[in-house]
Amino acid sequence: MKYAIVEISGRQFWIEAGKYYDLNRIPTELGKQIKLNRVLFVNNEEELLIGKPYLENVVVEGKILKHFRSRKTVVYKMRPKKKTRKKQGHRQDLTRVLIQEINIT
Repeated sequence: MKYAIVEISGRQFWIEAGKYYDLNRIPTELGKQIKLNRVLFVNNEEELLIGKPYLENVVVEGKILKHFRSRKTVVYKMRPKKKTRKKQGHRQDLTRVLIQEINIT
């Protein structure tokens, strides 16, 4: 099983080829190819590659499938005995990316 750990928009993801992942909004068009070069770790069935902090010779290629918004998250704040209540909702903008392959040069 070949996988990589990649840093995208300040978060780290365990990435496998052929699967899709929901990431924070990436401002590009649908169907466009993207390359992720902040690869921290690769498990390539024969060997383990560990970056310090990143691997220079590894690139993860993906394709943007769609842009959408996540489900609503309700934020409710209440101060007891003060009659203070505040209810807010939040929907995060996301991009679905299909990981096509992990290239090691």
